[in-house]
Amino acid sequence: MEFLADILLVGGALGAGVYCYVLARRLARFNDLENGVGGAVAVLSAQVDDLTKTLEAARATAASSTSSLDGLTDRAENVAQRLELLVASMHDLPGEAPKGAPKSAMQEATEQPIFMRRAAEEMTQ
Repeated sequence: MEFLADILLVGGALGAGVYCYVLARRLARFNDLENGVGGAVAVLSAQVDDLTKTLEAARATAASSTSSLDGLTDRAENVAQRLELLVASMHDLPGEAPKGAPKSAMQEATEQPIFMRRAAEEMTQ
């Protein structure tokens, strides 16, 4: 009976040894820098570095675009204020009413010809 237990023990040890050998080979291929996950990790690390540099460049560009846009917005607001003042000042000027707009009594009175009799003295001169 002891002999059978020893044979099973040796068989189990050999099986565990073969299993460890297979796992060691798989782990070596897994960590291979050219074909395995180690290579993928190295490639991803390089891509992360490239993306970090690109992100920094994009941030710098966005910051300069933001400052430029702020300046343009300020200029546009100033021009809009000046235009509002010009439009407001144009309401004070006498002008023609747009076609189709109703005429006021003052406009109708100034459009009709005015006939005046002249005194005899003015005609002789």
